[in-house]
Amino acid sequence: MSKIVVLDYGSSNLRSVAKALETVANTDHAIKVSNKHKTILAADKVVFPGQGAIGQCMTHLKEQSLDVVIRECILNKPFLGICLGLQSLMDHSDEDGGVNGLGIIPGNVVRFTDNAKDAAGNNYKIPSMGWNQVYQTKEHPLWKDIEDGSRFYFVHSYYVKPEFEADIAGSTDYIGRYTSAAARDNLFATQFHPEKSQKAGLTLLKNFVNWNP
Repeated sequence: MSKIVVLDYGSSNLRSVAKALETVANTDHAIKVSNKHKTILAADKVVFPGQGAIGQCMTHLKEQSLDVVIRECILNKPFLGICLGLQSLMDHSDEDGGVNGLGIIPGNVVRFTDNAKDAAGNNYKIPSMGWNQVYQTKEHPLWKDIEDGSRFYFVHSYYVKPEFEADIAGSTDYIGRYTSAAARDNLFATQFHPEKSQKAGLTLLKNFVNWNP
């Protein structure tokens, strides 16, 4: 039986992610939420969800040595990052006065421009909250059966700017075009929340459950 672990570092949306995975997984897959190193390292696949501020996220990861575990997992098994699970993979974030990330994907995390106006002259709201389209910038197994331009659910004030275009898997328009999904080797990570994104989100999670890079 395949073991999929949702990494628990203290985030608040773990159960919804686990429930969504249980919805799309068949009896060949066991879903577990854990912060135990041995359990995470023994998993066949790992999901790293997160929400809130990156400073607290990185502090909790380092206090539990989960930053070391994440780096090891990314070397040898399918890995899915969600929201802060994407942002924390970058080199650095401007949030919380400046915080170093895990440095797995070269690039930075920056805040949406304040007081930006849309074509009608209205201010864009920050955080960006709600449904928005994701445009697939390269082919990937996790995009299987998901139409290009499908809508996913977002809640965020910061977004990632990867250094290399090859790491970008999807983009979204809000104030400007930004990266909303990144991928390299056995790693895939999204700014949006697939567990809150109904059919398209569940399809992406099902693709991850079945992914064998």
